[in-house]
Amino acid sequence: MATLSLGLQLGYWGALAPGNTHVEMAQEAERLGFDSVWTAESWGNDCFTPLAWIGAHTSTIRLGTSVAQLSARTPTACAMATLALDHLSGGRMILGLGVSGPQVVEGWYGQPYSKPVTRTREYVDIIRQVLARKAPVTNDGEFYPLPYNGPGAWGMGKPLKPITHPLRADVPIFIGAEGPKNVTQTAQIADGWLPLYYSPYRQEVYADQLVDAKEGFEISPTVLVNINDDMEQALYPVKAMLGFYIGGMGAAKRNFHKELMARMGFPEEADRIQELFLAGKQDEAVAAVPDLSLIHISEPTRLLRRSRMPSSA
Repeated sequence: MATLSLGLQLGYWGALAPGNTHVEMAQEAERLGFDSVWTAESWGNDCFTPLAWIGAHTSTIRLGTSVAQLSARTPTACAMATLALDHLSGGRMILGLGVSGPQVVEGWYGQPYSKPVTRTREYVDIIRQVLARKAPVTNDGEFYPLPYNGPGAWGMGKPLKPITHPLRADVPIFIGAEGPKNVTQTAQIADGWLPLYYSPYRQEVYADQLVDAKEGFEISPTVLVNINDDMEQALYPVKAMLGFYIGGMGAAKRNFHKELMARMGFPEEADRIQELFLAGKQDEAVAAVPDLSLIHISEPTRLLRRSRMPSSA
């Protein structure tokens, strides 16, 4: 039987920093018994700094990144931040990882976007080595060779273990995955999954991809809670976010959010939303999001739901 807990998704900042608002929201969530609070990054603020600030002003609520982008830092640098924050928070850290998309990876981080599934597997393996601290960290993979002996190397690198002993070797690692191969791998190598779109009404979309999930595997979909007597007004924030992700959060030729909406049963609607958004008709793109899709797709905003799934899920 799955258990259900609530988490607070604070997301990434907009044009202005939130001031102390996010700390106050996290404190209230903790007081109300929420399980976790999550921060994000895109191409503005990072996710670890706000989470550390929130952690300093809370005491029991779990602290998660949703997500830390792989290309933002090397796996060992990510492991260092995780190790430090887990110590400072008394063992409350959850590391949520994601590859992001080609527009961000190549446009913001200046790195090639290739083989995201393989890259994720390497990244997670290195982080687990750092946190386990059983031996010097090595990797002979394609993306994060350790020690590095490629072009420009002096040939003097050697495998290292972290100086600081991790508080926990088993800091939970969640992965934000959308594509079928990435979701399947997530069930195999991670402790939890951060789905962008997830609906309890459409579990068959992911059922085959989650068969390898171990016992205790957590699924943390994000769910918008918007209380309003007017249904149209209540739906608008969800439709606006869906319109932005499906229409503009990705390239015209490759938008993983759009592709996922198509797999959820709305291929024609997804094409139309993207067409309108890329034509500069954002309001029309939002209006084109069908109400029915909101029943079958959950969208990242304020309230995060966590479900602890058994291995048979």
